[in-house]
Amino acid sequence: MKYWVAILALLALSSPARADWYEASSEHFVIYADDREKDIRRFAENLERYHSAMAFVLNKQLEAPSPSSRVVIFVVGGQRDIRELAGTESKTIAGFYVPRAGASRAFVQDIRNKKGYPSFSTTVLLHEYAHHFLISTTRFAMPRWMSEGAAEFFAAASFNGNGTVQIGRPAQHRGMELAHADEVTVEQLLDQELYESTRRGRYDAFYGRSWALYHMLTFSDERSGQLGEYWLQVARGTPSIEAGRAVFGDLDELDRELDNYLRQKRMMNFVLQPDMIQIAPVSIRKLSEGEEAIMSVRMRSQRGVDDETAQTVVADARAVAAQYPDDAGVLTALAEAEFDAGNDDAAIAAADAAITLDASRKNAYVQKGYALFRKAEEADDEDAAFKAAMIPFSQLNALENDHPLPLIYFYRSFIQRGAMPSENARHALARAYELAPFDKNLGMSLGLMYAGDGQITRAMNTLRPLSSDPHGGGLVRAAKRYLGQLQHASEGEPWWPSAIDADVPMLDESADED
Repeated sequence: MKYWVAILALLALSSPARADWYEASSEHFVIYADDREKDIRRFAENLERYHSAMAFVLNKQLEAPSPSSRVVIFVVGGQRDIRELAGTESKTIAGFYVPRAGASRAFVQDIRNKKGYPSFSTTVLLHEYAHHFLISTTRFAMPRWMSEGAAEFFAAASFNGNGTVQIGRPAQHRGMELAHADEVTVEQLLDQELYESTRRGRYDAFYGRSWALYHMLTFSDERSGQLGEYWLQVARGTPSIEAGRAVFGDLDELDRELDNYLRQKRMMNFVLQPDMIQIAPVSIRKLSEGEEAIMSVRMRSQRGVDDETAQTVVADARAVAAQYPDDAGVLTALAEAEFDAGNDDAAIAAADAAITLDASRKNAYVQKGYALFRKAEEADDEDAAFKAAMIPFSQLNALENDHPLPLIYFYRSFIQRGAMPSENARHALARAYELAPFDKNLGMSLGLMYAGDGQITRAMNTLRPLSSDPHGGGLVRAAKRYLGQLQHASEGEPWWPSAIDADVPMLDESADED
């Protein structure tokens, strides 16, 4: 599903192009930037070093993602450009991240490679990637304070000229917050409902105090092992506040310790030597003239459009395509813009043209598949139409076996025509979520699939992390409603959500996960 964004055409932005556009491709990231090649390479290498450092500190070695499951980063420009792309007037936004299966996108300001503490826009990217990494290593949702505290802990990183990486430095970007914002107690951190009920609507120190507590529990000799024990109890179903009292003891005393900890002049951090950090080579490709011209269209499309802005974007895409009719990258972006604008036949034609020129353009298969699926919903012979719609996804699967979208759409090819998904289709959806555990909508689909199969425990274990996502909005509310119903469901009996949301009980947060 596309995300709404109200923006002016980036083609009309006042920021002039400064350099050639390049694509930097590494094991976990793809970066698009109009900057000097050596700066883009260094930026990509630092991000890979960051990933490796997180894996070392957490002792979590992840499998390398499939190519389309890497995080794609667009270097947009200045803060004004970020605000327009994000559709916000916020003066503090420095970048943002959109997690989607096969299409995770991050948008950041201009590259600023700094020795020592990173620029704020880089810190934002490191914070969001920490979330991405942590979600990929566990199926249990961290309490909000721990999730944000961990992300802040890792984002306070330094990439030094001697090849070392520092993790867990004091969070300098939270200094003013900790000094001047409304204080948040440890009890409020551990009890999210208490925190929400006592907020005054003003800027507070939630992020700063979360970082401080995570940092102290990581390095404190006196409290060694307590953070892991607390997290283990929460993962087993103990409410955060109860686990905190059981593991940490007197929370008022912990508050006082935390205050004293923040008064220290020096704090510990991890200093990882170059031989502790292994990264694969980064490849750099200069974009074609057409790909440079279509980049604004591509960024807006992949951020997401609404009905109105889709028309503006597709008009811009057509104008560029008229100048570069033989550029596969341009035609692929045109296919996406046409689909977003509701022009399925035009999207299919552009995708076919792109594939003819360059059969490796994976997004062309995606956009053709999207358009065929939408057309199949109105077809007289749905079975034949959905079978045909799966062809580009099957071709994409042949190009990249672990691309999550062919797996998702194989399952949807049954659901959208009202057929019972086959066993292979069920396995495909579960595998897709293994590949993209950061996609909350995918997690919702999988949880409901398990519930419909009567696998109530697996359904609840899948939906529970979604119910505690602090940024989930309506999805969080839906997950809580479904979990409330599932508490009364019987294992082995198929379950489907109630059609009357008003009568759905909310989840009892004290209920045991088993």
